[in-house]
Amino acid sequence: MTGSSPSLSAERGRPAVLAFALLRGAVAAGLGVGSIAVLVLALWISSPTSDSSPGGALHAAAGLWLLAHGAELIRADTLSGVPAPVGLVPLLLAVVPVWLVHRAARDVLVPEEGRPVPSAAGAFAMVVTGYLLVGAAVAYYGRGGPLSADPLSLLFPAALVVAGAAAAGVWTAAGRPVGPPPSWAPVSLHEALARGRFREHAGTACRTAAAAVAVLLGGGALLVAVALMWHAHPAQESFGRLAGDWAGRVSVFLLALVLVPNAAVWGAAYGLGPGFALGTASTVTPLAFSGRPALPGFPLLAAMPAEGPGTVLNWSATAVPVAAGVTVAWFTVRRAAPPGAAREDAWSPRETALAAALAAVGCGAGTAVLAAAAGGALGTRALAEFGPVWWLTGAAALAWTALLGVPGALLLRAWRLREPGAATDEEGGVAGNPQPVPVPVSVSAHARGRAQVPAQEETLRASHGSDRRWWRWPGRRGGDDAAGAAPGSEPDTASAGALASRPAPAAAASTPVAPPAARPSVPDRDEGFEPYDFLPTDPWHERTARPEGAGPSGNS
Repeated sequence: MTGSSPSLSAERGRPAVLAFALLRGAVAAGLGVGSIAVLVLALWISSPTSDSSPGGALHAAAGLWLLAHGAELIRADTLSGVPAPVGLVPLLLAVVPVWLVHRAARDVLVPEEGRPVPSAAGAFAMVVTGYLLVGAAVAYYGRGGPLSADPLSLLFPAALVVAGAAAAGVWTAAGRPVGPPPSWAPVSLHEALARGRFREHAGTACRTAAAAVAVLLGGGALLVAVALMWHAHPAQESFGRLAGDWAGRVSVFLLALVLVPNAAVWGAAYGLGPGFALGTASTVTPLAFSGRPALPGFPLLAAMPAEGPGTVLNWSATAVPVAAGVTVAWFTVRRAAPPGAAREDAWSPRETALAAALAAVGCGAGTAVLAAAAGGALGTRALAEFGPVWWLTGAAALAWTALLGVPGALLLRAWRLREPGAATDEEGGVAGNPQPVPVPVSVSAHARGRAQVPAQEETLRASHGSDRRWWRWPGRRGGDDAAGAAPGSEPDTASAGALASRPAPAAAASTPVAPPAARPSVPDRDEGFEPYDFLPTDPWHERTARPEGAGPSGNS
């Protein structure tokens, strides 16, 4: 639906183009609200025990859409009668609105036939304005419902998330440029950005940091999956208590599905060491599960470790940050010292260590942002804190990747740029002091052919009798008349035989070419020399040497 857009002519001017960008932002917001509303209404219709009205289902859909942007919801229907906040954002659900606003801002700047392209600043402002207008209408509609949004959280972080996604879309449409820094920046920063080497190091650090964060999330997801399999029975019981009919089971399953990225971040925080909080009075780390946890009934929370001190199995979760540190070292050295690179082409140890350190900083910052987004409040009092502490998780990620990634990158660089060592070869010699290799003797093709002629002719005569070949190669297969020899010269078979019988190295036997200095000049060559001596003749000659493959006899 967002791919097709009305055509605008260049005569309509700037106001029409900005209005089109405003419309694209509003359409992106409407698609997000509509997709969630359709899903909620489908589950409400299919539930036989639902006691709410269609208006209540639409209010719940509006609240979920605002929650996906990071807004904090207020749940009024509680057992105690005191409104409780809900700030735990399902990260998988947040992908939908972020992708829609990013795509809207990107497509506005894509040139199309018959439609002028607005400026980057104008496209950003109009797309964000159109999106936020729809968001304000949805927030106003959700007032007084079961899940209403906190007004302050609509500004931060909800509006900030929309602006960031739109800015990323504009930057993508422009080709992801890295422009000059502002004028008030230090001169050293301007000079550094002007050098291509700095850009190369910065790009390597960003890619390495992204790879390290991905490894942390993958390791955290693996920890959660193993814990769920280990506690399969409690998770199944929790799932059955929450859902009585199949519509309820589908709802619980979808809720658990959109919380899977949150669980992966929690698992990464657990492997890093700081762990996560299960309320204000309980903390879960590899060393211990302490305090009195406030666990609501949910299948993912049934995978928690046993209370008390940690065991060896709990400590094995530290393999996740170790893998992230190794990733930092590996991805840095892939660019700093590629396999087979010369020492002068590789980065210096200072540059390698700096790139690995910058990647560790990026990994720590990315992990801190994800930890802040993956946690939140689920109520008051004991449930006011739920999830990892963002600054502790980010600091732990920085420490692990820096302490393992920087030395690992330096060691891997030194290993790839190492000189030939003193390894023992197969014959007992030393690789650093190899045995002397005999120098191949430069023998011309003409002399080698004359030396091999007698033995080959005798073999052919014994096997073929009186058959004679109808073709001859001068200098390579000289016949009885020695066509390859120079006029007036007799072949020195004794000296040629001695040269042919001399053992030559394996490398020189296949290509016996003389050094450039020892090659004779063109006037000094034998008159019987022909350039065809260097052509490969083995398969052809062997085929014609057989009686059935030979050409016509000499008598025909």
